[in-house]
Amino acid sequence: MSQKPSWRQPHGRPWQAGPPRRIYDNPWIALEEYDATAPTGAAARYGVVRFKNLALAILPLHEDGAVTLVGQNRFPHRDYSWEIPEGGGPMGEDPLAGAKRELREEVGLEAGVWQEILRAQLSNSVTDERAIGFLALDLSPVASAPDETEALAIARVPFTEALESALAGHMPDMLTVAMLLRVYHMAREGALPSALARRLLS
Repeated sequence: MSQKPSWRQPHGRPWQAGPPRRIYDNPWIALEEYDATAPTGAAARYGVVRFKNLALAILPLHEDGAVTLVGQNRFPHRDYSWEIPEGGGPMGEDPLAGAKRELREEVGLEAGVWQEILRAQLSNSVTDERAIGFLALDLSPVASAPDETEALAIARVPFTEALESALAGHMPDMLTVAMLLRVYHMAREGALPSALARRLLS
């Protein structure tokens, strides 16, 4: 689509903000606070979490229609999370190079075919975090090297089972849900090799 439809055009006035006050800072995030003016003209105080890395998500899809998932304990919710391989890439790094590194380090896989399939803003009311998602095909095993804080479990799961688990709320990680739905849509729309698409939709 060469031109935005009318409903996608910006409406109203944008937020206005004074200079940021740095409240917290570490190697991964910073918290900034602003005196701001809302699009309605109302005065507001706004806090924004600034991310220092780009979120990278990789869906490793095998020829038999299975996906490789990662299980790990996550700190913020103190829960166990099954999800697709994910990680952070420095803002100045090529996102594909970062995705290749994360796939290799987390699950010990390399891919012969890479395709960017998703761009997203995560929790855009209070953070500036952005994500890029890649589909990885033509997979082969290599040595893995997880981060020293990661105790990872690896599972190879049929795509339909992973999608059903995500939609049932058993895998609530948002990038996992979004990427599984994106690949399901690609299978339905003929954007994947036909034999592979049939396996995903059966």
